[in-house]
Amino acid sequence: MSDYAALVPVNVVTGFLGSGKTTLLQRLLAAPSLTETAVLVNEFGEVGLDHQLLQNVAESTLLLDNGCICCAIRGDLQDSLRSLLSQRERGQIPYFRRVVIETSGLADPVPIAYTVLAEPVLQHHYRLGSIVTTVDAVNAPAQLRDYPESVKQVAVADRLIVTKGDLADPQNAASLHAQLRQLNASAPILDAASDAAAATALLTDDIYDDAGKAREIARWRDGADDDAGDAFAHSHADDVHSFALTFDRPLDWSAFGIWLTMLLHRHGEHVLRVKGLLNVAEVPTPVLLNSVQHIVHPPSHLEAWPDADRRSRLVFIVRGLSQQKIEASLAAFNRLGEPAAAVA
Repeated sequence: MSDYAALVPVNVVTGFLGSGKTTLLQRLLAAPSLTETAVLVNEFGEVGLDHQLLQNVAESTLLLDNGCICCAIRGDLQDSLRSLLSQRERGQIPYFRRVVIETSGLADPVPIAYTVLAEPVLQHHYRLGSIVTTVDAVNAPAQLRDYPESVKQVAVADRLIVTKGDLADPQNAASLHAQLRQLNASAPILDAASDAAAATALLTDDIYDDAGKAREIARWRDGADDDAGDAFAHSHADDVHSFALTFDRPLDWSAFGIWLTMLLHRHGEHVLRVKGLLNVAEVPTPVLLNSVQHIVHPPSHLEAWPDADRRSRLVFIVRGLSQQKIEASLAAFNRLGEPAAAVA
């Protein structure tokens, strides 16, 4: 696990058209804690970084005034990530210890995650960090209703950053918060005006960061415990919703692994995220689980339980799948000595 934690984290900044990705990225690049960062963007013109240039380092590679590297994604993403590694090893660009990818407004973040987690060369050098999604407080309700891309961007996020909150009606803002919580029960919802400056909360804490994993788990546990009701549970054309399950008894690790493999094999396109804080039988500390559709991160561990609550807690974000069937099938697999039930 320590080897996996030492890999270069790749963080994804996504969000629908006009939701404020550019402004957020500019603020992040100004944070002292985010030096030694390589930034991949679709085109330089989209993020307006020309005024920050000091010099050309290589073709399509720019050195920013905070020491970060900024590159345009030209061609395939895996080629761009490989090129960054090659240039760093040859000393052509300054050393970087994290990568931030800014997507287009209509992008699905999952193929990016898949590229990082599954491409044979990249998986030996990079790991997936956080997926940060910007949400326009004024226009998001209509976008979430009309554009499946915006729903997917919210559903797979590790952080949700609400922008333009000062322009939104307070009642509409509260309704949007509830809608976001229904779509994604584990991602903290932050306000761009007051919270986005905390770069650590956005990019550097994840379940493999020794200094920040406990904070990360506390954030998504708080989100999962925040009862948003079911007003929006079936309000989307593609029926994306999230829910949390808890189990009082320790989970059998082998049975759980078989169950999750079968679930993702059969329904992976419809299981957008799974996050878990697991009490595994005969393991004294909690096991952390994180998956993006078909791809499961290597499990991580907390050094100690965060509180006296030793229940396993799983957060699912799914499309068109029944919470009751998922809960029943997992409970069946975890009953030692009883026949396993297939996922319906």
